[in-house]
Amino acid sequence: MGPAGRLVAAAALLSSLCLHGLLGNSGRAFAHSGPVLHRIDHAEEDDDSGGLMPELSPTGSPQPFVPFLAPAPLAPFYNNTTPKLSGKCSLNFTAIDSLMTTTAVDCFALFAPFLANVICCPQLQATLTILIGQSSKQTGSLALDPAAANYCLSDVQQLLMSQGASDDLHSICSVHLSNATEGSCPVSSVDAFESVIDSSKLLEACRKVDPVNECCSKTCQNAINDAAQKISSKDAVLTSNTGGPKVDSCRNVVLRWLSSRLEPSPASKMLRQISNCNVNEVCPLSFPDTSKVAKECGGTVKNFTVCCEAMDSYVSHLQKQSFITNLQALDCASSLGNKLQKMNVSIDVYSTCQITLKDFSLQGKLNESGCLLPSMPSDASFDPSSGISFTCDLNDNIAAPWTSSLKPSASSCNRSPGPGPGPSIPERPSATSAQNGVSHNRLELSLVICLGTLLAALLLQV
Repeated sequence: MGPAGRLVAAAALLSSLCLHGLLGNSGRAFAHSGPVLHRIDHAEEDDDSGGLMPELSPTGSPQPFVPFLAPAPLAPFYNNTTPKLSGKCSLNFTAIDSLMTTTAVDCFALFAPFLANVICCPQLQATLTILIGQSSKQTGSLALDPAAANYCLSDVQQLLMSQGASDDLHSICSVHLSNATEGSCPVSSVDAFESVIDSSKLLEACRKVDPVNECCSKTCQNAINDAAQKISSKDAVLTSNTGGPKVDSCRNVVLRWLSSRLEPSPASKMLRQISNCNVNEVCPLSFPDTSKVAKECGGTVKNFTVCCEAMDSYVSHLQKQSFITNLQALDCASSLGNKLQKMNVSIDVYSTCQITLKDFSLQGKLNESGCLLPSMPSDASFDPSSGISFTCDLNDNIAAPWTSSLKPSASSCNRSPGPGPGPSIPERPSATSAQNGVSHNRLELSLVICLGTLLAALLLQV
């Protein structure tokens, strides 16, 4: 039997074992699965397809694939192989061993694409930045040369894979040589950097990033951008241009320098908090054609049932894409609302069809609702007895806001919780939420590793 045949046979065997475990434990597992979640599909709930992946037909309401509960124990499914390293990368992986493990779990196997935008890719980028930053203590360089970068990026992938991460992280997270090299930045050595930058001022601005106010005050981000602009203009005239490939490359160099002046854990926290500001400002979903919704809900609506069926079918396709944060869900609701209004949909279809913010995130079966991730940086976690889990915010069971006029979505700085028009976002960081008695209920969503194995078996046979 060839390698492919052995893979199929192994996957089939694991699939059978998984199915046996799932069927045997399903009653007990779902009895402890927490509150019943909501899915907006108003069609028949019976699913006779027997498939694991959602139906992709644009005319129906698919049953999205979402890993939900994992049978215990999961140790046999946790990849722990010996990585095949190049031997030509000088980065000290041992120095950030704990961080590498966190990254592997955040980017776990088949589930990395679902968590890519919010958890996996920001953590991977932080890890690469810290690796090079810590290495600069010995090498004096804040960048790798292209040849070394190729080897090191490959070694990072191998090390993460050996701990269960996806084997396609470079594609999922768009990892390029520029993530490790100097790119077009004219400064890459520690000495040259510190001769140009007021390093003590930069470090003071970013040593402790305020998790509540940084996205609005931009204290650390502005200091980073100023430093990047300054070193990008070394030996040239300083301009007011804050963007472009050159400044972006220099921004990477600045982040590596900061990571060299902090311990790996605080450095990771700082980098994640900074990147999180950008994550929450953009809706990561792709919106398919809205013509059917516009046809049934545009102008004077003749049949609200047909309108809502079209709306529910449309939103159900958004629910196949990825987990998003509560603030991203606001952006997505605003973007879709503006898109529909431009096509002559004037009624509030969100309220009419009972669309909530959770309906924009990945959905579960058995009437389970979408999981909105917290707007603050978070990580997945691994436990041998319960598998991979991550935190879902259960406070955001609120209606999706319908914009009354065609305008871009507001900045998250204008969406803090409290009284006033618009929805309240419970997971918007609030320093006094605990004292005010705000209950941040959580759902620890355990991922079904068995379903991943079943999916792998199906893919191997295609």
